[in-house]
Amino acid sequence: MKLSRRTLLGHSLAIPLSISLSPFLALRPGVASAETSALAIVMNSGEASVSVIDMASRKVVRTLPTLREPSHWALSPDRSKLYIADASGNALFIVDPHTGTAIGHKVIADPYQLGFTPDHKYLVVNALRLDYVDIYRADDLTLVKRFTAGSMPSHLDFSPDARWSFSSMQESDTLVSFDLTNMTIRWKSKVGSAPAGVLWHNGKVLVCVMGSDHVAQIDPATGEVLRRIKTGIGPHNVFVTPDGSALYVTNRIGGSLVALDPVTYALRRTYPFRAAGPDDISIGPDGKIWVSLRFHQQVAVLDPVSGDYETIDVGRSPHGIFLSTQMRRPGLITAETL
Repeated sequence: MKLSRRTLLGHSLAIPLSISLSPFLALRPGVASAETSALAIVMNSGEASVSVIDMASRKVVRTLPTLREPSHWALSPDRSKLYIADASGNALFIVDPHTGTAIGHKVIADPYQLGFTPDHKYLVVNALRLDYVDIYRADDLTLVKRFTAGSMPSHLDFSPDARWSFSSMQESDTLVSFDLTNMTIRWKSKVGSAPAGVLWHNGKVLVCVMGSDHVAQIDPATGEVLRRIKTGIGPHNVFVTPDGSALYVTNRIGGSLVALDPVTYALRRTYPFRAAGPDDISIGPDGKIWVSLRFHQQVAVLDPVSGDYETIDVGRSPHGIFLSTQMRRPGLITAETL
């Protein structure tokens, strides 16, 4: 049932590959070095690989093999390591975020979505296949607490004071909040069909309801649904610019990226990507928006002014995307804060 639900909602299934961990440390022969370039690092969930793109030339300069299904990333608090979650491979692959070269790996249970708490104390991991939400010490990645709070834990975010975390449970149709001070479940809230992306924004929690056409705004104290913001069919993830001037939502099923007013949530603009399955995004220093297209084996580079975009071929089912240029800015760097 889990697999059919993921397929129905457009979540690409990984193709198991019989490889060892050691190939991750090697480069494919004949590719150029990108160690001094601005890089886009793309997780190809359907091809068990990571594409490293030179942002200037728009060329893939390195491909790193993983085990099965790389999905999302988290930057270590000291910014020295990019942790890439390989859920079905039961591993975190570690990449140098400056050079896009492999550092090593850490065996860990089914990491799908993950994030460091704002106080840098814990790494929280959603294990979508195993139905765990795991809390690890950030310094040595030892397991502190394991929660079983719903089916298919998907995305997550935190309160700014690091006291609370919030995980969407895709098959339970709920958002669950955890108290990270006493390691207990605070509440479970029915938010709609197949919730996915989660974002703390202006004192509230936003969660994408992928089985519908809206993003739900949640009271973080009680779990009450306060309002529903229509964005398009199958909203998958929600992002905010560092200065808080814009919100972006990817409608993966409907095939569009939308820009919202961060205060009123009014729709500012829709960027169509047809049936390409826009998933995760990041913004380059030139203002261009990099979008992973899950159904087209491509990354799009969108000019938000003209609406035009170019594409770069990568592996099957591109998912998470990290730009090394994000390292230039101060403050907390997460996949949802662009």
